[in-house]
Amino acid sequence: MKLTVNGEALETAVTTLAALLAALDYEGDWLATAVNSDLVHRARRAEFQLSDGDRIEILSPMQGG
Repeated sequence: MKLTVNGEALETAVTTLAALLAALDYEGDWLATAVNSDLVHRARRAEFQLSDGDRIEILSPMQGG
C-alpha cells in the first residue's frame, strides 16, 4: 500500500493506523494523528483501516519556544 506520511511517500504492508505507528517506532499517548485531514483519536487507531493513497500526519509536541 502506498501512503504519504508527514509529506513523505511510504510503501508498507500495514493495514491499521496503530500498526503504522508501531512500524515507524512512534510511541506514547501524546501523539496526535490525522488521516486525510481528519483527526483520529487514540482510542480508534487500532481499528482504523488505512487505504491506498491515504495521507497521514503524525504530530508530537516539541519543547522550546
